This record gives sequence, C-alpha cells and structure tokens, in this order.
Amino acid sequence: MDINVYLLAGLIVSLFVILYLVANLLRVRQQLSFINEALKDLKDGNLNRRVLTQKNDMTRQICYDINEIAITSQSRLIQQKQAEQAYKRLMTSLSHDVKTPLASLVGYLEAIESGFVEGAEKDEYIHVAFEKANRLKEFVATLFEWVKLDAGEQIYHFSVFDINELTRNVVAEWVPILESADMEYNIDIPEKECPVRADLNAYTRILNNLLQNVLTHSGADHLTLGIEDEAHRVKIMVADNGRGISSSDLPHIFERMYQGDHSRSVKGNGLGLSIAKELVTAHKGTITAASVPGTETTFTVLLPKAL
Repeated sequence: MDINVYLLAGLIVSLFVILYLVANLLRVRQQLSFINEALKDLKDGNLNRRVLTQKNDMTRQICYDINEIAITSQSRLIQQKQAEQAYKRLMTSLSHDVKTPLASLVGYLEAIESGFVEGAEKDEYIHVAFEKANRLKEFVATLFEWVKLDAGEQIYHFSVFDINELTRNVVAEWVPILESADMEYNIDIPEKECPVRADLNAYTRILNNLLQNVLTHSGADHLTLGIEDEAHRVKIMVADNGRGISSSDLPHIFERMYQGDHSRSVKGNGLGLSIAKELVTAHKGTITAASVPGTETTFTVLLPKAL
C-alpha cells in the first residue's frame, strides 16, 4: 500500500515536471518564432522592430542583444542620412561659392582680354580680378583642409610652444588687416611664458579662423583677444561687439557646413568654425561660444598646459 502511494506521488510529480517542461518548451518555441519574425523584419530594413520579452524568459538575453543591434543600426542609419544631407549641402554651397565668383572673375578677364577697358579702368579690372582669384584660392585651401580632417588624413607635429608668444606672432599679422577694416581692437596677452603642446600650423589656423569669422561675419567694430593662464590649462578668448548669434543657431555653429538663416555663417561656407573645432579637439581642448544677439559674441578655447 505504501509503495503504491509513493509510486502515485512520483507519477504525479513527474507529470507536473513534464507539463512544466512542455510549457517552457512551447514558450521558447513561441519566443523563437517572434525572434525569427523580428530578424526577418530587420533584414527587410524595418529597424523600428523590437522583440518583447519577459524577465524569466530563457531567450531574454538573445532578445536584448537583438534589440541592441536594431537600436545601434538605427542610430548609424540616422547618422549616415545626416552625413549625406551634410554633403548635399556642401555640394550646394560649393556650387554657389565657386561658380558665382569664378563666373565674375572670368567676366573681368574677358573684358580685359577683349580690350573693352583701357587705362585706369583696365588696372581696376585687373585689381578686382586679382582679389577674386585670391578669395577663390583661400576657399579651395580651406576646402582641402576640411577634406583632410574629414578623412582623418591630417598630420600633426606637436611641440611645446609658449602660447603667448605664438599668439602675439599670429595677431601681429592681423593688425594691419583690422586697421584697414576700421576695426578697433584690444589685445591682452600676458608677458609670462605659458607652455602648451601644440601643432604650430594648426594653432595658427584656429586663431585665423576665429579672427576671420569676426571680420567677415560679425558686423562688429571692436574686437578683443585675451589669454588667461590657469592652473592646468590656458584660456584663449576672442570677442566682438557685433550682431551676435541667435539662440537657435548657437548650438549648431560648429557643425560642418551649418548655415543658419540668421547666423553669422550665412555669408560663408560653414567650414571655418568646424575646422577650428576639429583642430582644437586634436589638441585635447574644447571650444565654446556664448552670444547676446545684437550685443556681443565670445569664443573661448581651452587648451591643456604642458606641465
């Protein structure tokens, strides 16, 4: 009698175990079916598809991994589309920035070549054509530099420099340019040496781009450049009293080819500030901008000191 009870109890337990295993097997089979459908959707390009799972599901980790792959792929696709749109804007910008001045340059040269202008007027045409040719040369040089940065082919030669002396040398070349533009300026650079590990050409380009941005786009009549020596870093500030940058454009001004309708970059090709940011980042530094529309704009570059 006791043996029959034990056998019955064992049979019941075995039955429950079998039912449990069958239920789990059916659950896993259902989950595998969901996973298979999700993978087909992802393969067909539906990156919004997700696999729902419960905490105790045996396939939980697989579902999490598939969802993570879908999210990552979706993010990369968005970045790719943004890059494609950026390149389309670049091509549109190039078409305008090269075609228009080039056509004007050809027009001046044709007038000179055909003898339509003589004497002082001819000299004036030659002077205008020379200036347009130089602007095109600068634009092409800027474009090539941006392409090198974008392709990761920029080569840097880092050495320890006195950032104050280096900045004075760069600014000295800008003084006659600022004066010819009737722009007042205030330069505040400490006499004490401040060592920074930098690439000479890259740092020069950073300053040149910031100063050119003020001169070309700000509409300012006063510029301030200052350097502050802090404990572990150096702060370079370029400020102006121009029209400023709108709050909607400010977060985007360092983006490649960004041209806001009301931003200071609307006259340019959107490369200058993005190049400056790339070069600052290569120096393990940061660049930020603050602006009060109609009052002032300040660009701040922070670079680590060579301690």
